[in-house]
Amino acid sequence: MVRGIALHSIIPLRSEPAESAEQLTQMLFAETCDIAEEKDRWKRVLLHGDGQSGWVDAKMLTPLSNQEYSAFRASPREALVRLPLTYAVSENNGQTIPLTAGTRLPDYREGRFKVLGVPFRIDPQAVAPAPLLLTPENLTETIRFFLNVPYLWGGKNALGMDCSGFSQVIMSLFGIHLPRNASEQAREGQEVQSLDEAQAGDLAFFDHADLHPARTHISHVGILLDKERIVHCSGRVKVERIDSRGIYAAEIRDKDHPTGQYTHHPACIRRYADSGKCR
Repeated sequence: MVRGIALHSIIPLRSEPAESAEQLTQMLFAETCDIAEEKDRWKRVLLHGDGQSGWVDAKMLTPLSNQEYSAFRASPREALVRLPLTYAVSENNGQTIPLTAGTRLPDYREGRFKVLGVPFRIDPQAVAPAPLLLTPENLTETIRFFLNVPYLWGGKNALGMDCSGFSQVIMSLFGIHLPRNASEQAREGQEVQSLDEAQAGDLAFFDHADLHPARTHISHVGILLDKERIVHCSGRVKVERIDSRGIYAAEIRDKDHPTGQYTHHPACIRRYADSGKCR
């Protein structure tokens, strides 16, 4: 099996081997993959982290030998970048690499980590050396750094995220590793019967059943802060009101809705953390 690793901050994964093709997701620094197919200057990869597949520009991907891959996988991988954006500095040549939240840092120890034998320095305050405890206070403190990150289809970094990229990155900081897309995330975890039973850290999913009554299609996801507030990426990362009818956007107004309107139809609520962890 041929494998690769990302040594850039992010690498776009596209639906087809072309720069103009749809961005499906992004591969973060130090993330590894299988290389399933090659076409001209493109490689189709399968990410080891969440199983997503897509085409990447070959020059952005670094190949891994079997020995390098085995050594890399054997190194401790507990630390995560917890801030939206920080910088790592190579101790070999002093070059800096911007790193975004959710990036895994192999062999991390007190502000230093190594990738393929290259040592890096990083601000320890930007790193979560172990998963954060999922409490309302920690969740609120974490998401405040991400407010107003703009929406970007297929994005999962500080300069652009989509709704499921946002939920995947945030929940990874609490040790909860989700699939990439909202429809996949909605099939994981335990069902919460109603908003009245929900707690901070539960994910709320939304569909287009109001537009297509014959079928349900999960199209959006957000993270509940409590029974009345949700943080989600729609246009940008923001906190809005939620009730049994869905998300109420006070900023979306017109002559028929002078104080705001409902923008997302509720489908289900899922819980991924042990109930005792979030009070």
